[in-house]
Amino acid sequence: MQLESKKHLFDIQQAGGLVSDFTRGKTLVSYRDDSYLRSAVERQFEIIGEALHRLSRSDLETIGRISEYRRIIAFRNVLIHGYDALSHDVVWDIIQTKLPILQREVEELMAVGQSD
Repeated sequence: MQLESKKHLFDIQQAGGLVSDFTRGKTLVSYRDDSYLRSAVERQFEIIGEALHRLSRSDLETIGRISEYRRIIAFRNVLIHGYDALSHDVVWDIIQTKLPILQREVEELMAVGQSD
């Protein structure tokens, strides 16, 4: 695996870990009510989406092993360009259901990348 690809995966891993840390023990209601928390989570999702976007431009083999990477990149675009249409319920659902899958896939890729 390319060194740059490992860097992008590391960035995704770190940002995903921060989202998990930020939201541990929180509920949808507390997420909705806390503008600082929402801002922090959204920033980390922007980093994840941008890292995946860059990875998609440089390493097709690696990006192809991340399910729904196109949707994640599209979500990043909504965060940045369509922020006014963003649903807190959707973001919370992504945190609960999609982020763990991404984290697992990135962990597996990082483990494979260490052997390269």
